[in-house]
Amino acid sequence: MPKERKTPLRTCVACRETQDKKTLVRIVKTKEGEIFPDFSGKAAGRGAYVCTSADCFARLKKNRLLNRAFSADVPEEVYTRLEEAILAKK
Repeated sequence: MPKERKTPLRTCVACRETQDKKTLVRIVKTKEGEIFPDFSGKAAGRGAYVCTSADCFARLKKNRLLNRAFSADVPEEVYTRLEEAILAKK
């Protein structure tokens, strides 16, 4: 009898809901400090997951939640760039 594969679950940093990894977008901070959306899910660096809903992104931006996730100060323009990239991909 073949083993059943577990679906990987991740928690959205904005709404704190646990969901299937494939439904969330991974945001990566590299060693160089570059922050970008990782649609492949394989980029090297510290990752934080967020839902693709506009509500979650508004909460992420308003409360500056990436600052806590990455233990670094994330500039406002990075949040704006991330929002544009993710909502365009949707």
